[in-house]
Amino acid sequence: MKLKQYRFTDADFDLAEVSTTPDQELGSLSDQKKQIAANSKQLKTLQKKLFANRQQGLVIILQGMDAAGKDSLVAHVFAGINPAGFQIASFKQPTSEELAHDFLWRINQKLPERGMIGIFNRSYYEDVLISRVHPEILLHENLPKIHQLDDVDDEFFNHRYQDIRHYEEYLNHCGYEVIKFFLHISKDEQKKRFESRIARPEKNWKFSPSDIRERHYWDSYQEAYQMALSKTATKANPWYIIPGDSKDFERLVASNLLVERLKKLDLEFPKMDEHSEAEMHKAWDELQRKE
Repeated sequence: MKLKQYRFTDADFDLAEVSTTPDQELGSLSDQKKQIAANSKQLKTLQKKLFANRQQGLVIILQGMDAAGKDSLVAHVFAGINPAGFQIASFKQPTSEELAHDFLWRINQKLPERGMIGIFNRSYYEDVLISRVHPEILLHENLPKIHQLDDVDDEFFNHRYQDIRHYEEYLNHCGYEVIKFFLHISKDEQKKRFESRIARPEKNWKFSPSDIRERHYWDSYQEAYQMALSKTATKANPWYIIPGDSKDFERLVASNLLVERLKKLDLEFPKMDEHSEAEMHKAWDELQRKE
């Protein structure tokens, strides 16, 4: 499967021209699901090595419009992963305690330990997305030099983009791989998924009136994503923009990318030093003695 086309490392792209529909022939739906299952099995093995080594960690950023398939991607791609080495964090509206700190403070509270896979289902990128579409919310966050809407300008957001780039570089220095996925769906596909949430009783729990309200700002969110992705895509921490109108295709691309990136880490189970190996053999001999 060709994956390079989903990788963006600079500002030279137009999100409106990036496909939301499958752009490769990958066999039948059954074949795609088999490959996703095979990738999940590989991820399970790679995660064991990551956990045993404890020198590196993995932070996966999931961003996308409402109904882009973030939750279902996690459920299908990470099926079978040992929960001891896996955690998920979602970032909703900040609490009063979180607003009393810098905007990245709450992120660090949820950072996985080295050796673990951590998923941010929505992330610190919300602070350059929602606030870009609804800048008025920043007037209530007690930020320095932000007193009126005119203060929430390009300079303010450029500083935040810079902070995010530096934060991700900092995570790299600390042993973390940062893999960023934008699940790219069309407005028509989002409408279909909202309709399904309303029409099917077993999906009613997913429905939120706020999702419909935010849909009216679709164009503004696309502009906000264009800015956020292009300003924070780097060679070290690229964005992967994945066609999301087909959930199975979306899961296949994401799982292939994850396996590819983790394999590049050359993960191995730790080797024992001579002293530890001698102690292990001593313990073996003791276990073999008759009690």
